[in-house]
Amino acid sequence: MKIMFICTGNICRSAMAHAILKQRAKKENKNVQVYSCGIYAYNGDQPTYEAISVLETNYNVDLKNHRATNIESSPIKEMDIILCATTAHKNNVINKYPMLKEKVFTIKEYAGYPKNDLDINDPWGCSYETYEKCAKEINECINKIIEKI
Repeated sequence: MKIMFICTGNICRSAMAHAILKQRAKKENKNVQVYSCGIYAYNGDQPTYEAISVLETNYNVDLKNHRATNIESSPIKEMDIILCATTAHKNNVINKYPMLKEKVFTIKEYAGYPKNDLDINDPWGCSYETYEKCAKEINECINKIIEKI
């Protein structure tokens, strides 16, 4: 199974989700290939210091070697599931790739959250505590997603 996470720049939310799921899938022996990209990402951008630090400190996940990938450079058409940080990202992906519509969800939607709570807010430019809250939200979603795959 191939899963892709999508956000804006692929240096915070989708990068953290990618790294957390990749580590969990390996630990739990799940046959999953994990990818991520950003709708407006610059290929090769590094994750934010806060994203790297929060994952390392709180989840023992290494994000240092992650590099951003723009959606146009990604293997999105090969994915089985495409999980977006927000409803806006989901709509953007469906508009750009209508043939993938059935595979596109928000991360929270796929994890089973209620319809009125489907977005993971962007921590970019915010406090370290905001990154911690974001990573915690992503981790909780991954806990639910890993049961489904």
